Amino acid sequence: MADRFRELERPLAGRPKDIVLMATVSSFESLRFPSRSDLRQFGELFEPLYGASTEEARRQAVAALSRCPQIPDETALFIASQPIGIAAIFLMGSRAIPDVLLMRILRTTGPEQARAIGKRDDLSPAVIEALVGSHQDHASRRSGEDRATMLAEAARLEREEDIRAELRALVRAATPVTEAPVRLEPATEVHQALFVRFARAGEIGMIAVTLADALASSQWLSERILLDVSGRQLAETLVALAVPLGDSLFVLAKIYPHLAGGGAETLIASLDPTEATLRVESWQRADSYTNGDGLPKAANSESADANGQDHHDRSSRDGRHQAAG
Repeated sequence: MADRFRELERPLAGRPKDIVLMATVSSFESLRFPSRSDLRQFGELFEPLYGASTEEARRQAVAALSRCPQIPDETALFIASQPIGIAAIFLMGSRAIPDVLLMRILRTTGPEQARAIGKRDDLSPAVIEALVGSHQDHASRRSGEDRATMLAEAARLEREEDIRAELRALVRAATPVTEAPVRLEPATEVHQALFVRFARAGEIGMIAVTLADALASSQWLSERILLDVSGRQLAETLVALAVPLGDSLFVLAKIYPHLAGGGAETLIASLDPTEATLRVESWQRADSYTNGDGLPKAANSESADANGQDHHDRSSRDGRHQAAG
């Protein structure tokens, strides 16, 4: 009987591997009491033929083997490790898988295989206990993955907060207390470099952080500027902050792909620097009134009278600008 498998190992020229696989399985099915030699030779022949066959032939072969009363242990383990769409019928119905092998499969495969085994109607207490343990292990691994994701997110948020703190420290160091700005100031070289760096890396969140520091505003304002999908508000802001033209064009093209290939140049050329500055200053004032932290601490530390006089002076200046417009 073993010679039958040896003959199948030498397929005729042009005979598809699918036919050879199914012929091998059919020959094995016909053995009522396969010997150890039969089991060994079938196990050696099955895996390479399976690997060379189509998915439909694999499904048919596994379905046929699930009806066999005895198959090699290594073949059972091999089938159990296949995609669940193929392995399910075998794991749910094969009587050729002893309990010790079922428990080994539970230890070495995933939750889909465990669910298929759980649908068998002949589960022993030992296998049921192994199923419970497998479920707990899979749940623990999922919980561990969730914790790892949360830790990574926490690390990202901590990194962003550290950068915010560094930016605030840099701005405070570059701005003498006695010269706290009462209006829009050009972006520092640090801010300009960070605009380019974060745009190149595609870190829009960090661009918003840097922009908020450059404007001495809340992050709500910088995010609102970036949300203008036309790119016009960011272009006006970069012009108002006196960011070099080359850097401005690079940042705009990176954040708004539709502005690449000349669109950014056209947009910048259409802007009047004075009007852009007045508009961004108005956004600054509105943000300061709304959020209460738009100005640097040095400016907020002035006396109430000084703040009132400053508000009056700025209101007068705004009125003159509006009249001129």
